[in-house]
Amino acid sequence: MQQEHPVGYRQVGENRFREVVGFCYEDLIVGAVIEHRPGRTVTEMDNVLMSLLHMNAAPLHIDAAYSEKGAWGRPLVSSLVTLSIVAGMAARSTSGRATANLGWERILLPAPVFVGDTLYAESEITGKRLSKSRPGEGIAHCRTTGKNATGEVVLSFERSFLVPTRDHDGADAAGY
Repeated sequence: MQQEHPVGYRQVGENRFREVVGFCYEDLIVGAVIEHRPGRTVTEMDNVLMSLLHMNAAPLHIDAAYSEKGAWGRPLVSSLVTLSIVAGMAARSTSGRATANLGWERILLPAPVFVGDTLYAESEITGKRLSKSRPGEGIAHCRTTGKNATGEVVLSFERSFLVPTRDHDGADAAGY
């Protein structure tokens, strides 16, 4: 059987395809693990710029001379930077069609991240249920893990988000 269009895309015209972003409620499979790609190498600019944007100007993150004398011998990437990168990697597929992010729980940082480390992420769909107060939407839960290139876990968190059901998805109307 020949496939009508490439996987991960939907046909929107003759020989015309559009990338699929995120999932509707019905498409989320409890227990499924989604590997998020591409990976992302953390740069010094990421750490300094995002640390300052987050108002976390701790010298541990932005002052190499100070950090050189500390426990790590070099600047430690801010946990807010690590969280932002890993969460961003996961958002496109897990909650790309979400109506709202509902909450974060159990954010753990078991290992340090340094400039030059490449991060990868994966998310497991851990639960879902239809919303009692918002018809046409469901609440999804996932556990996301960030790892460095050697496979060491550097971050994990659980998250809940509101996602539309297929019959309430506004993707067509928005050109998605």
